[in-house]
Amino acid sequence: MSKINILLVVCLSLIVSACSVSMTMSGASIPENLNTFSVQYFDNRAPLINPVLSQNLTEGLKDRIANESRLTLKDGTGDVDFSGEITGYSVRPMAIQADAVSAETRLSMTVKVRYKNYKDPKLNWESSFSAFRDFESSQNINAVEDDLTAEMIEEITENIFNKAFADW
Repeated sequence: MSKINILLVVCLSLIVSACSVSMTMSGASIPENLNTFSVQYFDNRAPLINPVLSQNLTEGLKDRIANESRLTLKDGTGDVDFSGEITGYSVRPMAIQADAVSAETRLSMTVKVRYKNYKDPKLNWESSFSAFRDFESSQNINAVEDDLTAEMIEEITENIFNKAFADW
């Protein structure tokens, strides 16, 4: 019986001492040496400009990381830093009907992101993330744009978070 107890104690101490990654409910695995993050302002460099898109995306990414990780937002540069720009934002007709009228319209957004991990630079990356939403062409873009961009920002920030912290 004492051999089993000794084996159990050894196994438990190995498990406890070997933990170097923090898990969150979002599935993220954040190394213990990371404590802070920063998000630089995402400039809108798309041909079509939505005046609040840059601010909404920047704040959306800050909120996503703050709410789904143990990292603390830092002014300036954190242990990990996100920067980039909105490279695409467009509205285009889809589902052209026989009478050459569009039945649906697609709102698209593309964001280029640079991720820098100052504690482990080999984990740095640069990637583009895109999202789109279709809506009926009979709807006015001004009436649906805010809701659709909010949905796209949510999708894009989730994908950025997953690439940075969940190895997706």
